[in-house]
Amino acid sequence: MKNKKEMMLKAPMYKVVLAMALPVMMSNLMQTLYNLADTYWVGQYEMIKGFEGEMLSAIVLIFPAIGMLLALGTGISTACISLISQYIGANNEIHAKQVAAQALTFSFIASIILGIIGAVFTPTIVSLLGATGMVLENGITYLRLMMLGLPTVFLFFTFNSIKQAQGDTFSPMLFSILSVTLNIILDPIFMIVFDMGIAGAAIATILSRGLFITFAIASLFKDSKRHMKLDYHDLKLDKTIITHIFKIGFPASISSVMSSFGFGVLNRFVIGFGVSTLTAFGIGNRITGLILMPAMGIGSALGAIVGTNLGANNLKRAKKSVKVSFLLSSAILIAGGAVIFIFAETIVLQFNNVPEIVDQATWYLKLIIATIPLMAAFSVLNGTFIGSGHTGLSLIISAGRLWALRIPMIILFKQFTNLGTNSVWFSMIISNLVICIIGYIIYKSGVWETKIVKEPKVKVA
Repeated sequence: MKNKKEMMLKAPMYKVVLAMALPVMMSNLMQTLYNLADTYWVGQYEMIKGFEGEMLSAIVLIFPAIGMLLALGTGISTACISLISQYIGANNEIHAKQVAAQALTFSFIASIILGIIGAVFTPTIVSLLGATGMVLENGITYLRLMMLGLPTVFLFFTFNSIKQAQGDTFSPMLFSILSVTLNIILDPIFMIVFDMGIAGAAIATILSRGLFITFAIASLFKDSKRHMKLDYHDLKLDKTIITHIFKIGFPASISSVMSSFGFGVLNRFVIGFGVSTLTAFGIGNRITGLILMPAMGIGSALGAIVGTNLGANNLKRAKKSVKVSFLLSSAILIAGGAVIFIFAETIVLQFNNVPEIVDQATWYLKLIIATIPLMAAFSVLNGTFIGSGHTGLSLIISAGRLWALRIPMIILFKQFTNLGTNSVWFSMIISNLVICIIGYIIYKSGVWETKIVKEPKVKVA
């Protein structure tokens, strides 16, 4: 861990960003491959059964609901990155260990409570999202099962953030690869061989995550050169530490709730254009998720780099990490995006062969790829604000993009223009442009430059 800290504080910045980000990129790639595999096998099952997108539409429709229930886990993870990285930069390992242990306990308890609540109210949630008929039925089946597996997701989030804040992005990558590989193997077995359909996709996910997160959490309490060893006695809830975690993570949780709820509202508008448009929207997002993986990886790794350097009072180096991260992510996205743009229709055909869906998904995919550098900027800005601990700034750009820009634009375009489904696609790219401009103005104002570790009064073992 000491070597990782020295690297983040002293090594050439391009080397630091790449060394930190490449394992995160691989983890994100595996997660994206999981999403694509799920989408692919659901699509294959539907083609075998002669369905026309009802299952895919159900998954797309309920995704924001899952995101809302994961919001607290996102907040805890964000707080971990900010607090642990800054404590490590400030040479305060005791507080860093206590934050990590408390985050694990809080994640586990919160996920069980939310999972039970979510399972009970699943039919109401899916109905409120606008599902009817077979889309409603499939959505209830999938969401209820995912609620039962909520603790595995929360703990994966927290484990990843604890390791990442210490500069160890390799271990999360390893566990992610193992988990996703098992999930990809189990998907066709449960869905097609056992003829479980959409329920099989959810069960495969829960089993694969649950198995490997057990090993991952256990590894945190063992001696290792990759991380600080946690103590079991620190798992007992400490009000002061939990309050500190909650204070930093709350804006990130609100951001996640608002974004997920906003995408739920967005899906209601999209499904207003028909199930085909919603399915095309979902397929396009799954594919762009693959190409956006490098920017997301760099943005995620950047949080730990910024936090560690701010903790060590090295603002100049923190700023350099932001610049280098943007240049790297932009270059990678432009190169990869060019390939996706050229073969857009061929790629879409791997997930659905209904002509209307293919046409809409291909057009949407090309529009997003054409403006892909904006996503590099967004990911870097978000990572900067999270690493600095000023999560309210992340809330502004994340929730603002959706609620202040994207949804209002869709409403205006739909009411006052003849753009049709292009109302959705154009609103996506315009909102990305405007929020990146706003985010850059916030960055240049310097309000993110103050570190947030204040040596809270905690019990020292």
